[in-house]
Amino acid sequence: MARRRQLYEGKAKILFEGPEPGTLVQYFKDDATAFNSQKKGTITGKGVLNNRISEYFMLRLGEIGVPTHFIRRLNMREQLIREVEIIPLEVVVRNVAAGSLATRLGIQEGTRLPRSIIEYYYKNDALQDPMVSEEHITAFGWAGTADIDDIVQLTLRVNDFLTGLLLGVGITLVDFKLEFGRLYENDEMRIVLADEISPDNCRLWDSKTGEKMDKDRFRRDLGRVEEGYQEVARRLGILPEAGVRDLKGPETVQ
Repeated sequence: MARRRQLYEGKAKILFEGPEPGTLVQYFKDDATAFNSQKKGTITGKGVLNNRISEYFMLRLGEIGVPTHFIRRLNMREQLIREVEIIPLEVVVRNVAAGSLATRLGIQEGTRLPRSIIEYYYKNDALQDPMVSEEHITAFGWAGTADIDDIVQLTLRVNDFLTGLLLGVGITLVDFKLEFGRLYENDEMRIVLADEISPDNCRLWDSKTGEKMDKDRFRRDLGRVEEGYQEVARRLGILPEAGVRDLKGPETVQ
C-alpha cells in the first residue's frame, strides 16, 4: 500500500498529499456523524459507494461545463483531486421542505417550495456551522461579491442538472450541500466545485413512495442505512460489480 503523508482528516474523508504538485488524494471513510458530531457510527461500505456516486456526479457535471476539483477515481475508496483553497462556506440548496428548514419555519416536511432556495452556512464545527448571509460573507472576507455570483451561478446549474438526472431514475432531490474552492492555475483563479456529492450530503427520496435513501436513515434511526445508499448507486447504474466490500486505507506517514 502506498505511503502518503496525511494532510487532513474530517468526519467522512481523509486527504493525503497527491502524486503530483497541486493534487491530493481524497479517501472516503465509512464513519458517519450527525447533529454536529453528537451522533456517531459506521455505515458499512459507505465510503466505497460515496466514492463511486460522487465520481459519477462530478464527471457528469464536468460534461456540461461545471468546473470541479475531480480528476479521476483511483480505486474503491480514493479519488485524485486538484488542490484548492476551500471557501469556508456550506452552500445548501433546498427544493422541498425537510430537516432544519421545516423545523425553523414550521413547514410540513415534504412541501414543495415555491422556488429553489440557497442558504449559506459558515464552516466551523466549534460554532456548529451557523447560518450566515451574503453580508456576513463579504464583511468577513470569506468571499467577495464576484465569488458569490460565481457560486450562485454554479449552484443553480448543479441543482437544475442533478434534479433532472435523478428524477429520471425515480429520485427526488430534496436538498443538498455543496462546497467550493479557489483553483489557482497559470496566475489565474477560478471558483470550482469541491468536496463530494453523495447521499451523505444530499436528501434523496423515492419519487413515488417518499422513502429516504440518504443519511437521514442514519440520523433518524430508520434502519437499512446501507441499503439506502446501495439503492441510489443501483439506480444510477454504478453499484460496484463485486458488491460493496471493505478496502484497507493507505498507510499514512505523519
